[in-house]
Amino acid sequence: MKSSVSIADAKGGSPLRRSIPGHMYWNMARQPSRRSVVALALSALAGVMGARSARAADPVRLVALGDSLTAGFGVGPKDAFPAKLEAALKAKGRNVAISNAGVSGDTSTGGADRLDWSVPDGTDGVIVELGANDMLRGLDPEVTRKAIGRILDGLNARNIPVLLTGMRAAPNLGPDFGERYEAVFTDYAKERGLDFYPFFLDGVAGDRALNQQDGIHPNPRGVDVIVEKILPTVERFLDRIEAGPSSP
Repeated sequence: MKSSVSIADAKGGSPLRRSIPGHMYWNMARQPSRRSVVALALSALAGVMGARSARAADPVRLVALGDSLTAGFGVGPKDAFPAKLEAALKAKGRNVAISNAGVSGDTSTGGADRLDWSVPDGTDGVIVELGANDMLRGLDPEVTRKAIGRILDGLNARNIPVLLTGMRAAPNLGPDFGERYEAVFTDYAKERGLDFYPFFLDGVAGDRALNQQDGIHPNPRGVDVIVEKILPTVERFLDRIEAGPSSP
């Protein structure tokens, strides 16, 4: 806050500053008309400070835009990734609210098609977790690249920051496919300077104890591991959101 606050004089818009010398202030205060102006100024200042406090109390509103890994396929709503991430952040004193915009079976193209209604006005940031179904269906990585680009462009046009999460390709799809597919995420993160978490299922993929019977979707313990590992990245993302658009 600036050390000197300007408040319009009721008579003509001339500035009345806090930095007025003491003897001048008290001379003005002895005059009834000036006393009224000072009272109005203090009242206005209190209103401004109250509004700022109210805004500070509002949570940072995030949307988790994803597929079944976000939606919470096979687990209860309280065990889904967005709910557990919100709880973990609140436990660390972060004032956040995370909406679950996950749709089971969704591809990156599906996420791009529903972007506008999945991310409402007032959203402060979006965690993008899409592309796993593209890989499982063997879609050309260029299709994924185009769809992720549409999502990033759409959010950028609305000045909404993004935390992008990446995915690893299954080994049976071959090294060429895997290299092209994984590059979709790393390329966008580098080119656009995004907050980036390289592998959403880090520490969980391939561990039977952390996955459901299908071997693909995490169980509640697996979701805990995902949240624990991604938490530092999300906190850095929140720091950038709270710092505002001028932050590097």
